[in-house]
Amino acid sequence: MMKPRTLLSLCAAMIALGGMAHADVMTTEADFAYIMDADTGTTLYSKNGETPMVPASMTKLMTVHIVLERIRDGRLSLDDEFTVSENAWRKGGSSSGGSTMFLEPRSKVRIEDLLRGVIIQSGNDACITIAEGISGSEEAFADLMTQRAHELGLATASFKNSTGLYVEDHVISAMDLARLARMTINDFPEFYSLYSETDFTWNGIKQPNRNPLLGEVEGADGLKTGHLDISGYGLVGSAVRDGERRIIVLNGLNSISERASEAQRVMRAAFVDFRTFTFADAGAVVGQADVWMGEQDKVDLTVDETLTGIVHLDSARQVRIFVEYKGPLHAPVAAGQVVGDLVVEAPGLDTIRVPLKAKDAVAKKGLVARALVGLGLGG
Repeated sequence: MMKPRTLLSLCAAMIALGGMAHADVMTTEADFAYIMDADTGTTLYSKNGETPMVPASMTKLMTVHIVLERIRDGRLSLDDEFTVSENAWRKGGSSSGGSTMFLEPRSKVRIEDLLRGVIIQSGNDACITIAEGISGSEEAFADLMTQRAHELGLATASFKNSTGLYVEDHVISAMDLARLARMTINDFPEFYSLYSETDFTWNGIKQPNRNPLLGEVEGADGLKTGHLDISGYGLVGSAVRDGERRIIVLNGLNSISERASEAQRVMRAAFVDFRTFTFADAGAVVGQADVWMGEQDKVDLTVDETLTGIVHLDSARQVRIFVEYKGPLHAPVAAGQVVGDLVVEAPGLDTIRVPLKAKDAVAKKGLVARALVGLGLGG
């Protein structure tokens, strides 16, 4: 039978850490919210995070991703130029009423400038110019965006344009936006710094980056805001602190000011309220298993790698760490033999299960000793 053994020393350590918690259990006014540990891709918090939503200008993360992939693959360069069409100017220019880079129709614009126009100024005219320059039309580019998103594993993505302007069925989940942000950060480190630039001037007009995290939250360096009447105010944000990176996605907030305050609060909580705990150290003894007919009655158990996880402080008291094995083990037991699993369970954390190995060899009892055990005269 399977014999679980609670590791009391580890559990006691976790309970002590749990006593450090001062923050409330995670909540947010956003209709959609998602927090990710960017280093591992682990979900730390989700509120409707897997539900497709209207992303507004957060769409532009995918528009930029397509461009950066082509630059990386040598199909585009920063110095290549695209021509601003009448369509791009009319739909996304100064007279459109939306976010704009203030591009002039029929002008030629470098890819590097268009990227800044999208990332910093959220220019719809820049997005359409990119879409037409790569695919010939915005519709064809939107199909490319959706296809590529699905290839990247972003299953909820359905893009109808490059800008995020409202069209029915133009959706993606908060979780998939976080995954896309993580890919951008990891795959394009040489370009990611564009997301932290605070302003950009084009056509004599200086526009600030709308990201309310920049300059307000320690380590914040991206990424993109979004707003439509139908979707509310949203943001994909990222920050790095003490070597750890978090990504947050919020959507459905009621105002610019609420987006700013909520984004700053949630990002700070992503670091303060969620902590990395060490559940077991590599090579350390984490428990024992009973041994039947062995020269020793028990054998120490170890794991090969240090085992860590990120847990909300208010959930640390509820962490359960235990060993599972089919016991008792039958001698002989070899050193390094896999004999069971170390299991970690915690609220909001996928169950962690790693192999447990015997630290030392345990030989089988001799014939006489085994006979005595069989007669009930030995242990």
